[in-house]
Amino acid sequence: MIILGATPIGNLGDASPRLREALAAAEVIVAEDTRTAIHLLRALGVESRPRLIAMHDHNERERAAEIVELARETDVLVLSDAGMPTVSDPGFHLVDAAAAADVQVTAIPGPSAVVTALAVSGLATDRFTFEGFLPRKPGDRRSSLRGLATEPRTMVFFESPNRLASSLEDIASVLGADRRVAVCRELTKLFEEVKRGTAAELADWASGGVKGEICIVIAGAEAVEADPATALEQVLALVASGTRLKDASNEVAEATGLSKRDLYQAALAARPPKASPGAQVRPAP
Repeated sequence: MIILGATPIGNLGDASPRLREALAAAEVIVAEDTRTAIHLLRALGVESRPRLIAMHDHNERERAAEIVELARETDVLVLSDAGMPTVSDPGFHLVDAAAAADVQVTAIPGPSAVVTALAVSGLATDRFTFEGFLPRKPGDRRSSLRGLATEPRTMVFFESPNRLASSLEDIASVLGADRRVAVCRELTKLFEEVKRGTAAELADWASGGVKGEICIVIAGAEAVEADPATALEQVLALVASGTRLKDASNEVAEATGLSKRDLYQAALAARPPKASPGAQVRPAP
């Protein structure tokens, strides 16, 4: 079978007894980085010398079939550098291939930066969504955030410390300066820090530079009762300013949660009819 092993995200003490047993017994370990896997074995005092296979973002699709066939003969332990494989880490395509080939897949539960950040954020935990990394390019990032503007669930993101300040600025700009946010840094490590506040406050804080592994947790949008008449006025105002009707309808629909098709049809009906090309205009009496 294929065994997905959750590894510590910072504190070695979080390695579960099951993970230690699996590492000691493994004949084959598939690792995101074999050097990291070797370091983990040594740090945990595991003396076994399993066969190591590198599987990362650039070769997972090509290696999946080979690893699945290997798993028919022996247990294959799959590790990412930290946390659970498949969660913003290699493993998804392998599991997909294993399921298609009817090869059993199981997991050794353990540390997860996503759940850890959510738990300490101070934001709602009853419903949440994990969005991975925000896009690198500012335009793509803002577009992605606009698509989440009305998301009611708490949102969890990974982010590079080098892009944290600019991402928080975009969050404040797109989702609102007062949107509640928590930045969780170096989780489970010696210098763990959780900074909570509004998007604007944290953007100002991050402008001085922040280091370490980063998770951003953002409060979901508050429910707003959309008024179709007001939304239609917004669409028509955008059209009057030069925005295409289709784009205006999409933008207002994203902001209000109303149907973009309904807004489009309502705006068409509200626009004055165009005169036919052959129509003659009579002079006023």
